[in-house]
Amino acid sequence: MRAPQSKKIWVTLSGLPLSFEFDWPFHRSTSGADFWVLHGDILMENSQGLHALVSLNLSATVREVLPSLEPQDAEAPVINALRKEIDHKQIEFAKSGKLLPVAFSSRDYDFKRQKWVFGKAGDQVIATFIERKVYWQTKLGGDEKRVWIGDPTDAQYLGTTSSQLVEIGRSLVAANGLISVEEEWAEAAPGLLAQAERFEGAMRNAVAELEKKHAFERG
Repeated sequence: MRAPQSKKIWVTLSGLPLSFEFDWPFHRSTSGADFWVLHGDILMENSQGLHALVSLNLSATVREVLPSLEPQDAEAPVINALRKEIDHKQIEFAKSGKLLPVAFSSRDYDFKRQKWVFGKAGDQVIATFIERKVYWQTKLGGDEKRVWIGDPTDAQYLGTTSSQLVEIGRSLVAANGLISVEEEWAEAAPGLLAQAERFEGAMRNAVAELEKKHAFERG
């Protein structure tokens, strides 16, 4: 069972700490097109108010594989589709921005294996992801200091399993004295928190790369 946390922090592969606000549920497009729409706001935490307003457009093909359009069935792939778009530098963050349409289509679903596919991370990438997740959740998430490293939404995003996330947390991160792990939960050790510049530097670099890419596109 998940422990209550005042704010859930979602980390990208590049090290950006994000939170999401959605206007649930999906609603049918009013334009006459055969898709469903979900509006959301992606907040870049630990920044000076950077965010991205998005309109996620769910194709009819993907609608058929979702049990429902409610958060309990759609939230995980929605968050991961948006994280993937951010990984690919397709979403621009600003202090005030226009609504950005984002396709939520069959490119993220493997119909043969009947599963979502957003990428496949190796063990070391996952270990770095866990370090960043525990750091940012501890810093920004509120009073609850335990961090759920077995989150199936993260497992889906990284192309692994919850049990493998926990195992890598134990074998690669806890072994270095950076976290302690109990069942699917981790707590930051002083050694992890002492590396704040590494995590915040990675965030600054990721923001700079995003800004560089979108500045180039604007000409």
